[in-house]
Amino acid sequence: MTRIVLATHNKGKVAELHRILGPLDVVGLDAFPGAPDVAETELTFEGNALLKARAIAAFTGLPAVADDSGLCVDALNGMPGVLSARWSGRFGAATGDRDTANLRLVLDQLADVADDRRGAAFVCAAVLVVPGGVEHCVEGRLRGTVIREPRGTGGFGYDPVFVPDGGTRTTAELSPEEKDAISHRGRAFRALAELIPQALV
Repeated sequence: MTRIVLATHNKGKVAELHRILGPLDVVGLDAFPGAPDVAETELTFEGNALLKARAIAAFTGLPAVADDSGLCVDALNGMPGVLSARWSGRFGAATGDRDTANLRLVLDQLADVADDRRGAAFVCAAVLVVPGGVEHCVEGRLRGTVIREPRGTGGFGYDPVFVPDGGTRTTAELSPEEKDAISHRGRAFRALAELIPQALV
């Protein structure tokens, strides 16, 4: 079975993708010392994911899978979007806990927004790049609402303030299996997994 490289150092994301991609032989970037740290400079989730996957496929000579994902808040005109991981800027980096700083900033920006206008979506673009030019991209979305205070200790990023439509718990209150079944990343990578065997022939 061909080994596939996950173009991320994020241990939470690697664990999540191992669960979602199941029997495929996948390995994170920690197995490849010296792998490039690719800046996410594109304006779309798909563009950033392709940047990472192309760079890692070229570096390792193996098929590479990457994603870019984020929270798109209706009342913020779709932001933080592709800036989700860096929304709090230098302040977030200086605190040493960028996830919490990003989350608090979004909550502060929505402080005066009524509950019925706090709609949002988690969006994920997942891509596969095979050395030689084969590329696939799929997108997954999960609609929901941004609540006013964090709840739950699971997941990462904005999970503690996001309640999926039709649910009552945040994605940080779901078990890993429950989250994988409905998440934007789960939807995107399950769709990508269906394309991988044919792409590796």
